[in-house]
Amino acid sequence: MTETPVRLLIADDHPIVRDGIRGMFAGDPGFEVVGEAGDGRRAVELARALSPDVILMDLRMPGLDGVGAIKELARLGSPARVLVLTTYGTDRDVLPAIEAGATGYLLKDTGRDELVRAVRTAARGEAVLSPSVATRLLGQVRAPADPLSARELEILRLIADGATNREVARRLFISEATVKSHVLHVYAKLGVNDRAAAVATAFRRGLLSLDDGG
Repeated sequence: MTETPVRLLIADDHPIVRDGIRGMFAGDPGFEVVGEAGDGRRAVELARALSPDVILMDLRMPGLDGVGAIKELARLGSPARVLVLTTYGTDRDVLPAIEAGATGYLLKDTGRDELVRAVRTAARGEAVLSPSVATRLLGQVRAPADPLSARELEILRLIADGATNREVARRLFISEATVKSHVLHVYAKLGVNDRAAAVATAFRRGLLSLDDGG
């Protein structure tokens, strides 16, 4: 049975960058680039018109910037996952994007294979961070031997049991954006980049037991 292609919207104010990103997915039947936007306002308009699964969103664009567009998409209840793809990996860029509701954050030096994996991961609603961004977040949130909070452990147990972010949000009566924020903090504290690694690391460190994983 053929998988439905992941529908992509590319938002970047540089046409050459958009062409390059489009080229990375050209010819791959697992993806369909359904539109391109040169600023945040147009990205929001196209997201509503085209219903993409994933939006590759630059941060610094004229008019409405990337964070503003992410907030507007969240306000409108857009189901599209936003994967930030930007040159900027500073705290003042990363944290507002994540807090606004971005599913993931990658830098533009990301290779094609990593980008493809990240888009697939984002399409499933799972958080994804480039290693350098995870390291930066780690430095931001971790004190020596910084433990996971009770809420972070609660979410990690549900993830270990196979729950998606949406299911975690429903079970804990919190927003999906809040779940994503907690998950990204878990990644940073554990020094990992995805759910499987987070669960494996938590088991190895004794943060989870076999009783927690279903």
